[in-house]
Amino acid sequence: MGRILAIANQKGGVGKTTTAVNLAASLAVAEQRVLLVDLDPQGNATSAYGLDKLNLGQHAYHVLVEGTSITDAIVGTELPGLDALPTNTDLVGAEVELVNRSARETRLREALEPVLADYDYILLDCPPSLGLLTLNGLSAAEGVLIPLQCEYYAMEGMSHLLRTIDLVQARLNPSLRLEGIVLTMYDKRNRLTYQVEKEVVNHFGPSVYATRIPRNVRLSESPSFGKPALLYDVAAPGTAAYLALADEVLAAQSPAPMNPPHREAISS
Repeated sequence: MGRILAIANQKGGVGKTTTAVNLAASLAVAEQRVLLVDLDPQGNATSAYGLDKLNLGQHAYHVLVEGTSITDAIVGTELPGLDALPTNTDLVGAEVELVNRSARETRLREALEPVLADYDYILLDCPPSLGLLTLNGLSAAEGVLIPLQCEYYAMEGMSHLLRTIDLVQARLNPSLRLEGIVLTMYDKRNRLTYQVEKEVVNHFGPSVYATRIPRNVRLSESPSFGKPALLYDVAAPGTAAYLALADEVLAAQSPAPMNPPHREAISS
């Protein structure tokens, strides 16, 4: 059965979609069967694989709002073993249209059930907010992977996300756990990077992946070519970092436990 991981952070610009796109690709080249689900109405994970957002057939909106079978909306990508559930700006309407629907927070969980056995990993690229789409992602997932930019504003925002995870765990999805925190846009020459790294590791310990995702021009360029980094420049430092992150994800035997005192400390 596929392991479902939500990649989430309500703060934009922290490398969330970059992580979703490149972790999915890295798992696929490790011979894992992967489904990347784009839950962000911006559709950046969709275009990062060269899919035309303006000319999609069935996509995430139809699955979540209209009840279309997910098998009718999944498309293949250039990478063998990697499929995608694409989306576009139509998904903006889902936040409003689902408000009065029954079981509105669990529609994605139900939609994924028919394909769970088809994949080893299902990665959910959640939008940079804590709205209904992100709640659907957290309700469907077993683990949450949090990309964290090495700056203090990102750390402040993470406390809100962790409280939301607690609420989802208590009310909708008791099996939800913190899968791990990955430090992104890492620049070892920057003193602030070092200070943030030290504080996060002190608070969250083994929940922080050993891999650091560096600031890397090739990572930033690759989406404009409709490719993940490893198909755009396999030798780039950013590519190597995501391959290493995939190794850590594969090596993990169990999700990292939550630690409420650490959350309180980091938000104080």
